[in-house]
Amino acid sequence: MDKFNPVNMSVWQGRQDPEDGELALRWHDKVQPWPQAGRAAPGVALVGFACDEGVRRNKGRVGAAGAPLAVRKLLANSAWHLGRPVYDSGDVNCEDGDLDAAHGRLAERVARLLDEGHFPLVLGGGHEVAFGSWSGLNRHLAGRGRVGIINFDAHFDLRMKLEQASSGTPFFQIAEQCAAQGTPFTYACLGVAETANTRALFARAEALGVWHELDEAMTPAELPALLSGLDAFIARCDHLYLTIDLDVLPAAVMPGVSAPAARGVELVVIEPLIAHIRASGKLRLADLAEYNPSLDQDNRSARVATRLVHQLTK
Repeated sequence: MDKFNPVNMSVWQGRQDPEDGELALRWHDKVQPWPQAGRAAPGVALVGFACDEGVRRNKGRVGAAGAPLAVRKLLANSAWHLGRPVYDSGDVNCEDGDLDAAHGRLAERVARLLDEGHFPLVLGGGHEVAFGSWSGLNRHLAGRGRVGIINFDAHFDLRMKLEQASSGTPFFQIAEQCAAQGTPFTYACLGVAETANTRALFARAEALGVWHELDEAMTPAELPALLSGLDAFIARCDHLYLTIDLDVLPAAVMPGVSAPAARGVELVVIEPLIAHIRASGKLRLADLAEYNPSLDQDNRSARVATRLVHQLTK
């Protein structure tokens, strides 16, 4: 069994409305600890990646390591509407700065949860979480079918890994790994901010065949075209991994991130795209990245992250 922190279920507490019975349940009433020594009925499995080492290396504002706990606290008191079990499988930490080892632990946990039939939802952490998440799915699939990566993000995160990985390198690392194992790198980055990505990154994205959409093109008026593009992308894939860097959202909606967006993409666009991805039946894994509780204002960002968890699991 991989080394993993014990599950802390004490965070799962909140309001009780006994007068309304079973129809008034909240997440804290339903979330169960994941049984590390056995198997449980397939459901949603939360995994925390309490790490911002990649953000530090990328010269960003650290604090995202506190996100898994902060999101759980808000999620605990959210109304329950799911029809399947939810398990908390604890956190992967990176307190020693060894990001490669943390990626390995996360990959092992994600692969095992997938092997057991669960839908892993990883709560980051910096966007370095993506390499660990994808590695777990890659290990589970062992070459069975084409994996499509859909990233809602203001940044390509295709920086070249020189000496060390960071929150800016995960998709370059994945592209390298795909090339090494002879599998296609199928990547979509939606919500790209032109001012936040150098010409070198745009050139690398083009060379790697990345489908991207600029933030300014992701408006409600363009939603039909975006859904059509998404359909074409999904049709090429057998499995989907969805990763949401919360800095894709407008700064007024998501202030608690290392790099708040000057423009961003509204939830009114993001949410229908998530629903469309879910409806494909191909979504195997998802994660949220870059929420930084130390930069939040009145839990505004945590509430948005909690809403996205609801959208990903319903």
